[in-house]
Amino acid sequence: MTNDNRAGGEPAARIGMVNYLNVAPIYETWKESVNQPEWEIVEDHPSGLNRRLLEGSIDLGFVSSYACGLNPEKYLILPGLSISANGAVGSVFLFSHVPFEQLGGAQILLTAQSATSIALVKVILEKFIKVKPKYTSGNIMELENEHDYQAVLAIGDDALKLVDGSDYLYQFDLGDIWKRETELPFVFAVFAVRREFAEEQPELLHRIHKELVRCCDDGRRALPRICELAGPRVPITQSKCVEYLKGIEYDLSARKRTALETFFSILITQGELPKEALPLQFFCWDQDK
Repeated sequence: MTNDNRAGGEPAARIGMVNYLNVAPIYETWKESVNQPEWEIVEDHPSGLNRRLLEGSIDLGFVSSYACGLNPEKYLILPGLSISANGAVGSVFLFSHVPFEQLGGAQILLTAQSATSIALVKVILEKFIKVKPKYTSGNIMELENEHDYQAVLAIGDDALKLVDGSDYLYQFDLGDIWKRETELPFVFAVFAVRREFAEEQPELLHRIHKELVRCCDDGRRALPRICELAGPRVPITQSKCVEYLKGIEYDLSARKRTALETFFSILITQGELPKEALPLQFFCWDQDK
């Protein structure tokens, strides 16, 4: 095995991974089949990985799409990888006691775990529905009284738990609403790499990228087994887990890139992202360099 460790015994690569059920096809396959101890996996929720990538404590990882657009000068996107959905995603919900149209001026609690979902719910409410709520950020699962807020934004495993275990009258799937309004899929997360790492270690990054894509392909072909491993952590039954994961997509096709560009364009217009967020910048392996 090649010793890729940095000087001083530091890991050759520090890879951020979200330990949500929606990443299980990739992550569970990685844990089973990638034997590279010099590649360190760092688990966190999306916002935590956003922060780690920005501060340089990881070299690459699954991060919120929004975070990638917020710091385009720092990152490149790995081709062919995303957490996305072509319609309903099943784990990014605005849970509400009232219809969308009644949320103007209402108190909404937003999860602190995902910058992309926060940006998306604001686009949906303020641009598409034309209402302006009042936002607060916090831990959704520590909320003692569901009626303290008119609505809450929950993502990932928290959202899966609330789908069957809350008293909210309305469950708005943000991926479904985005598709209805734009006729496009939605890209919640991308695998981004710090530009310095890509420039200094292009061959190593190429090897990691290949393994990630392989894990994605293998994991997608083994959803029942993946759900046996990861489902009990939520918890969720195997059948519901398989149904849920069939709706998650992991590619970054031309249509997904168009969707991401559309989202970024809206946020640039609203002053939420710098104009340099477009065009999207991708890592390109050049073995002749």
